[in-house]
Amino acid sequence: MIVIEEQDPELYAQVQEANLARQYDLLTNCVEIGLKYGHTSFDKYVLWHLNHVAVANICQFAGRFREEPIYVGNHKPPHFKEVPALMDRFISTIHENWFNWSPTELGAYGLWRLLWIHPFIEGNGRTARAACYYLICARAGTLLPGKKILPERIRENRKPYYLALQAADHAWDQGNLDFSKLEAYLAELLFAQLSEG
Repeated sequence: MIVIEEQDPELYAQVQEANLARQYDLLTNCVEIGLKYGHTSFDKYVLWHLNHVAVANICQFAGRFREEPIYVGNHKPPHFKEVPALMDRFISTIHENWFNWSPTELGAYGLWRLLWIHPFIEGNGRTARAACYYLICARAGTLLPGKKILPERIRENRKPYYLALQAADHAWDQGNLDFSKLEAYLAELLFAQLSEG
């Protein structure tokens, strides 16, 4: 059973908002587990669950890696047959750099790389923003306080978000791993979150 946005936009919006609330509850649990059991708690199963909750009742393929082509504006994500291997490498990079990168660097890499791979049919942005926040909190060693958390702040301020993602994409196309603009953007939003308590 799914709700189709074009057929019932009001119900679709209600389901989407309820899903975001459920995703935050799950995210909180995931961070608590990550804090107790360490960086290897971040795996594809966490991502599958975060995606499933984000798109429950609005996408039939919730919580599974895509097995078909997908197009996203000017970005052409990798072929779906490459997704499992790319996701394995993505998670490995997170684990290998856990103690080398700062919380915001880890979050920026996670956010950019997930969106670049675009592993799901629906809800990639919601899943990537949740994963980003997970990585920042788990790496910082605490569930960070704030009335309005980072994923919500990103949703409200998308233009610099898109520009920072494009900068990371451009660097990657040139053979470089550089997500510094995205990291600076996240650090600014995180500062605002923590300042407001």
